[in-house]
Amino acid sequence: MRPSGCPGLLRIVQALDGGICRIKLAGGSITAEQASAVADAAQTYAGGVIEATNRANLQIRGIGARHDALIAMLLAAGLGPSSAGGDDVRNVMLSPSAGIDRQMLFDTRPLADQILATLQTHPRFHELSAKFAVQLDGGEALAMLEHHHDLWLSAFAANGETLLAFGLAGCPGHDAPLAAVPLAQGHALVVAVLEWFLDLARPEQTRMRHLLTDTTVDDFLGQLRLPLQPATGFSRRANPAPLHLGSYPQREENRVYVGAVAPLGRLDGAMLQGAARLASEYGDASLRFTPWQGVLLPNVYAKDAAAVTERLEQLGFLCSVDQPLARMIACTGSTGCGKGLADTKADALQLATLLQGQNVHLSGCPRSCAAAHTAPVTLLAVSPGHYDLYFREAGQPGFGRLHARTLSLSAASAILRACPRSNTDD
Repeated sequence: MRPSGCPGLLRIVQALDGGICRIKLAGGSITAEQASAVADAAQTYAGGVIEATNRANLQIRGIGARHDALIAMLLAAGLGPSSAGGDDVRNVMLSPSAGIDRQMLFDTRPLADQILATLQTHPRFHELSAKFAVQLDGGEALAMLEHHHDLWLSAFAANGETLLAFGLAGCPGHDAPLAAVPLAQGHALVVAVLEWFLDLARPEQTRMRHLLTDTTVDDFLGQLRLPLQPATGFSRRANPAPLHLGSYPQREENRVYVGAVAPLGRLDGAMLQGAARLASEYGDASLRFTPWQGVLLPNVYAKDAAAVTERLEQLGFLCSVDQPLARMIACTGSTGCGKGLADTKADALQLATLLQGQNVHLSGCPRSCAAAHTAPVTLLAVSPGHYDLYFREAGQPGFGRLHARTLSLSAASAILRACPRSNTDD
């Protein structure tokens, strides 16, 4: 495998708290049996800490010397790539409710499977960065539309036909599409874009945004030999309701999905094993991890939703937006990362006792590993227990507008209580 600072299933990357293994899940989905294998691996060969990532994957932290045995266990569970070189490039994000969402325009899973197979079996695509990512959005009500992707595709209806709008180095929730293609051309579009990128990108240009500093969108569109159409009428905005928490109806009558988040993105083996048992007992023996660092149990009978929710909460999951910690995200922080300037996990727990109803991101350094998009409020660590406070504002790069410097947690909470920010504040 080529050198990379990103962990994969086959490449364990060292951190202060031990090795990290990242398990990339196809469409965020995993069987209950596979989830149990992840829990067993974390408990047997690592410190037991499992993370749900903001790209709907799983990470095991604190891996010790027996990392080869851990990898072997995960491969035996069917969680690895179809080829060693294809591990890094399995970066296709779907809605957690793909195929079951009442609002979806088409089931994205077959097309996603086709794209993932191409990424893994074509050696040239193994040259892509481990961070290079594609989003496929089928118009679902439950969708993360703010995470930036190198290529995004988003379904919309026009003149009785479902088309795929697409864009580069952005996201469907904020950016205008470049054009659209028929659904049947979705796979060909992805292949054409990736080949174009690899043809033109210099070695240091690992992401689409880097390449677009050297070439124009018109040049790109001129290279595509596909039946492009204008994306007239395309509009995609995130649903303001927190549809990743609680139970919501599916397309199939009397069936719901139940969504929860892991506190600050972390769960242990018992939590994962418990969720796997619930999925087998009440659902279809599958779990879907979400870009909100949580899990969704699909195909639950509506009459069982309350029981499933109660048992998830007993396991330690958060199932309601009214729980302050459900609105907070925090990176690993100084206990596990050498770049972290504060213990962000512990500080987030403390901040949750001081705030109600605030969407807050705590970052131990400017890399912003815990958030793939700009949060309404960001606290950027400058020293243990002290943070700079940023508010998201339209047109402002990075974390947004700097509001105050070097605040203690109590001072930051006082400011946020005085001027609360919603998830839609710009």
